[in-house]
Amino acid sequence: MNSIDSILSAISDFLWGYPMIILLVGTHILLTIRLKFPQRKIFTAIKLSLAKDKDGKGDVSQFGALATALAATIGTGNIIGVGTAIALGGPGAVLWCWLTGVFGIATKYGEGLLAVKYRKTSKKGYMIGGPMYALEYGLHAKWAGVLFALFTAIAAFGIGSTVQANAISHLANEVMGIDTWITGIVVTVLVALVIIGGIKSIAKVCTALVPFMAVMYVIGCIVLLCMNADHVIPAIKLICLSAFDPDAVGGGVAGGGVMIAAHYGIARGLFSNESGLGSAPLVAAAAKTKNPVRQALVSASGTFWDTVVICAMTGLVIVSSVLSFADVEVFHTHTLGKVFAHVLELKSQNMNGGTLTKLAFSLIPSIGEPLLMFGLFTFAFTTILGWSIYAQRAVEYLFGTKAVKAYMWMFLCAVLVGSVVNLNTVWTMADIFNALMAIPNLMALILLSNVIVKDTNKYLWGGDWTKKKRSKSVTA
Repeated sequence: MNSIDSILSAISDFLWGYPMIILLVGTHILLTIRLKFPQRKIFTAIKLSLAKDKDGKGDVSQFGALATALAATIGTGNIIGVGTAIALGGPGAVLWCWLTGVFGIATKYGEGLLAVKYRKTSKKGYMIGGPMYALEYGLHAKWAGVLFALFTAIAAFGIGSTVQANAISHLANEVMGIDTWITGIVVTVLVALVIIGGIKSIAKVCTALVPFMAVMYVIGCIVLLCMNADHVIPAIKLICLSAFDPDAVGGGVAGGGVMIAAHYGIARGLFSNESGLGSAPLVAAAAKTKNPVRQALVSASGTFWDTVVICAMTGLVIVSSVLSFADVEVFHTHTLGKVFAHVLELKSQNMNGGTLTKLAFSLIPSIGEPLLMFGLFTFAFTTILGWSIYAQRAVEYLFGTKAVKAYMWMFLCAVLVGSVVNLNTVWTMADIFNALMAIPNLMALILLSNVIVKDTNKYLWGGDWTKKKRSKSVTA
């Protein structure tokens, strides 16, 4: 097993080396600039996500599509993933994770636009779309669409099922002493009961759960930040300076270095918000919308909530909580880093993302760990639901609707098995297939960027259109 872990880690390190970081961050920045900073329309996007587009064509509401996408993105990446980034890359990984979200808003916008623009109506009458359709019909590169769909179907066994089930079962075992197999069986049965109803059933459950679970988790984070008030400013300073100073954490939690912090911060940022991954467009294509830009904005708001808000709060909570255990007020960055590393060594014999997050929430008397357990369960459970839709769309593209049922049985088995496998192996495999999914999707975004810019100028900015046409823009 150790040799397999080493091989997988080597593959992950290769895929998430300089080329991938440059490609991913470069796409974020390229689209941000070419689309004239769509991030400044984030509040318009939030407003649109709550509105009903009665004249739009699709199967679910814009909010339903957003809720389903958020269900798939707001998961263990926000709780365990951020903690893992800090454990492996140091406090500076939090800033890289956050920056990935800020610039990733433009990429998520582009993905949503292409999903609607190139969507098709299936033989059964529902809307289907995603990067594979943009690759096939926009770039006439079906081979790339096939690769994306294949990687998505495989990735669903990692990011979409085993990782989520693993996080739930192991935390339940640590907090409540429940056997991992028992938790796995319960989660598998609950998932099966929901996905039987298809995308409309999943969207309905996600629409009900996502807002509630997000608010509860944010409240818990705010309480912890208030409790750690004296250590919040030092934590922010440590996070910011550690992201660019290779010596800022006194040798580092896992060896230090800017590249290590960037590696884990960006990888976990992508795992969390999925901007550039190409997963969210698979459900965005089903949204009821009058034009591609409206849904593109709604999709972009998902990255804002997921990373810019929730991941940032999680990272700040963890770093400030670790510093609070030292019970000292220090403001020199090197000293802060040494305190941080020393507390981790004392408090965590088996340092990983779950342990760090649990360590932070243990500061809330009595209800801290149960609150974390509830948040993780609902986040991970809805992520499994969202990814079941992604997987179905990918399998349908590859093999047709008849293959979906057989695949979903394997998907449910992955949920059960994921409850008891080694966490590090699961995370590493998830990183590998995330990267493999991202490559063809980023290719579509870059090569079809002219299409994205043209529709954005037409519907959002008005471009060189007359005032009359400009009044028809989505912001009017």
